[in-house]
Amino acid sequence: MLTISTFLAYTLFVAFYAWFRLKKEKLSSEEGYFLGGRSLTGIVIAGSMLLTNISTEHLIGMNGSSYKNGFIIIGWEVTSALALVVAAVYFIPKYLSMGLTTIPEYLEKRFDGVLRSYIAFFLMISFVVTLLPIVLYTGAINLESIFGISERLSISKEQGLLVTVIGVGLIGSLYAILGGLKAVAVSDTLNGYGLLIGGLAVPLLALFNIGEGNPLKGLLKVFEYAPEKFNVIGAPDSVLPFEVLFTGLIVNQIYFWCMNQTIIQRALGAQNLKEAQKGLLYTGLLKIFIPLVIILPGVIGFYYFGDSLYTTQDTVYPELIKKVLPASFVGLFAAVVMGAVLSTFNSVLNSAATIFSLDLYKRHFNRSASDQKLVFIGKLTSSILAIFAIIAAPFVAQAPEGLYQLLQQLNGIFFIPIASIMLMGFFTKSISAFAAKVALFFGLAFYLLTSFVFDTGLHFVHLWGIEFLLNLILMYGFSYYYPNTNHFKISNLKFVKMEQWSYTKPFSIALCFITLIIYIALGTFGS
Repeated sequence: MLTISTFLAYTLFVAFYAWFRLKKEKLSSEEGYFLGGRSLTGIVIAGSMLLTNISTEHLIGMNGSSYKNGFIIIGWEVTSALALVVAAVYFIPKYLSMGLTTIPEYLEKRFDGVLRSYIAFFLMISFVVTLLPIVLYTGAINLESIFGISERLSISKEQGLLVTVIGVGLIGSLYAILGGLKAVAVSDTLNGYGLLIGGLAVPLLALFNIGEGNPLKGLLKVFEYAPEKFNVIGAPDSVLPFEVLFTGLIVNQIYFWCMNQTIIQRALGAQNLKEAQKGLLYTGLLKIFIPLVIILPGVIGFYYFGDSLYTTQDTVYPELIKKVLPASFVGLFAAVVMGAVLSTFNSVLNSAATIFSLDLYKRHFNRSASDQKLVFIGKLTSSILAIFAIIAAPFVAQAPEGLYQLLQQLNGIFFIPIASIMLMGFFTKSISAFAAKVALFFGLAFYLLTSFVFDTGLHFVHLWGIEFLLNLILMYGFSYYYPNTNHFKISNLKFVKMEQWSYTKPFSIALCFITLIIYIALGTFGS
């Protein structure tokens, strides 16, 4: 009862706080609903970015993967800091200068409207097929484990998960539908930092217990029990070989943090360039510490449970929570986890609504649509996608390498071809719209065939790198025969103030240095 009480108390507090902050906001305009009125500060952007990125697919999926594979999967996280540096220094000044609301907008300016529509359509598919169902399902696993919903309702565990998926999906969609980006960002600020504090408490209390009051002694015991789990280099057949950092992983990270609508939309809603850069770099710093929340607990779980949960690795984190947290803390942390689920879910819904309303509906169905009409279409889109995600969620249950690995593998279908086109658009003037379209469809076909039809024997992240290079070759080749006729130049449209944050350079250098130190240290420890 105490667990449920603290859960409800914190959840209602966040809802009330979001309502209080938004009651005077004008959410009926296009800019107000989709970009939070361009009023977000660096702290809010960082909190929202962190929680949009870190959800139960990380808490459940990554801790499940680290329980089985160890710290080698840290590459997904700490390299994010490098990509966020690139976003802060290079991409966000250009996006804000152009006054973008969506990333596909840039593609029309640089290439043509047809490419914008293609990519907007594929992004909509990726939201429904990949991220939304996995976020819902991992959230359901955690909440079902903590609260025993199936036992309370006297139904099977599968039915309990389905009930939880529906409940979380409905609540999450209400945030996105009723409040737009500002509601998402405001609630994320509380839940994001709550997740960081609560998430750090789980391994700290566990190590306190293992070390009999001394967490450092506890960490040493965990290390001595399984030193191989702390190695970040691993073997070529590892779940995330070290070599992928130099092939496809960096391309994926640049896309995710610099071009992904769900993430970058927070920075697009910044008050000015200074706040956008603060938000991106603060997020980079938080990502450095996030492995303590989403990787270390999984390794500690191996100390507690051995290999007894190898076949059900995605249950490790919920079991650890119940083992180390007092009942009152379990309810509080469950509320934060619920917030993480809602954050990612409603963030994706809001981004999908933005893309559909502005990149598809307004361009192809109603060019003279009013702001109120676009907001209505955005809310309708969120509602429909939420229903599809709820239906699709149970189908992601049987992932052989865990749910997080499945998510990354599916993301590659769309991320890499779009990243190759965006990068060529920014860094070259010669690539034509026709060549970009060829690369888009070639990239989709290449990855689907090599990942899901034919067994190449290569890690899927290596396939990302190969696909990226092939896309570049294709674009240069086709641009030779079908030259570029659109010579777009980026100019400052003065939507927001474009003064740089004075600490951008030293902060960026520090993040790069810390990332290097982490790899050197962990590469030595487990070897």
